[in-house]
Amino acid sequence: MKILNINMTLDPVNGGGTAERTVQMSKSLVKSGVECSILTLDLGLTPEFRRGLKNIKIIALPCVNKRFYFPKPSLSLIKTVMNLVRDADLIHIMGHWTMINALVYFSVRRFKKPYVVCPAGAMPLFGRSKWLKRLYNFIVGRRIMRNAMAWIAVTPAEFSYFESFGIPASRVTVIPNGISQEDFPEQCTKAFRHSKGLSEDNPIILFVGRLNYIKGPDLLMQAFLLICRLIPDFHLVFAGTDEGMRCDLLELAKKEGISERVHFLGYVGGDEKSAAYHAASVLVVPSRQEAMSIVVLEAGICGTPVIVTDQCGFGEIKSLDPALEVPATAEGIANGLIYLLTRPGKREEVASSFKTFVSQRYIWDMVVEKYLRLYKGLLNVSEIK
Repeated sequence: MKILNINMTLDPVNGGGTAERTVQMSKSLVKSGVECSILTLDLGLTPEFRRGLKNIKIIALPCVNKRFYFPKPSLSLIKTVMNLVRDADLIHIMGHWTMINALVYFSVRRFKKPYVVCPAGAMPLFGRSKWLKRLYNFIVGRRIMRNAMAWIAVTPAEFSYFESFGIPASRVTVIPNGISQEDFPEQCTKAFRHSKGLSEDNPIILFVGRLNYIKGPDLLMQAFLLICRLIPDFHLVFAGTDEGMRCDLLELAKKEGISERVHFLGYVGGDEKSAAYHAASVLVVPSRQEAMSIVVLEAGICGTPVIVTDQCGFGEIKSLDPALEVPATAEGIANGLIYLLTRPGKREEVASSFKTFVSQRYIWDMVVEKYLRLYKGLLNVSEIK
């Protein structure tokens, strides 16, 4: 079986959850004996990163516009895409609003190849460039969605978006994000704290993600301001690339006189990310909109309790404790933190049960079996719309 995965970027710094999902899915497919290739743009593909993708063929197209992820137009681009599609047994398209997806779609139709789509939360008209997204849907986006042989949702919360494209929820397969336990070994948190200028004496409230409006770091800052006097020992740590909010967050911390308790680490990855989770008393995911937060799984496998908003696509956490999912407001996040951090033994209780919960449901070795069943079923069907 030859699978061609499509994602506009694999960049570990700026690619977000869809990049991580594509990478981990591809590695798990190869581990299962599937021949796997990835078509992407040449962003963030360092030699070290490529070494971590051994046995996976990476075809990286030159990018000429990093905001809209446009590949450099050329005849060789068209030829490359067509050859890749022709040689694949099945194509897996990740995301939605990208030129690569459109190019692949036209080649898929030409060669009558089966393909599946996994928007991974990208379908809503949320964020910037809404008029461009509407235009994309009008030209090609709706056809990409409707003509697929199968549709993958990261969580049932995406069903309504599929239905808006005319795809019944009953035809959508739910395959959640996964986690590889070996990627998050125990780390020396003392060395990590020292390298980042963090005191060993102060417990940490951690944010991991891009400093972007959709991720809600401002909501977490406002929540911290509401409760910082009730938890005077705690410090707030933002780990992630700045997408225009760092200055405002820092200015607010200075204005409120708590700048010494607020830290900005920039991007952390690899062993540093694992150390950050292990050092934290709690991870907060304050997103305003998200399909299914991968950082929740990363924290869980490290035994770090979490507070998530009801927009994170991880409602399952309520089965452990309903108070761990909160409204996407400063007040909601503040209440969740107070509940978790001020009750004796509650944090340790949640940490233990959450690690077991993630280990039993979301390890990639289990998740990849759902892909394999779907792919094998589709390849037994000879016709494509």
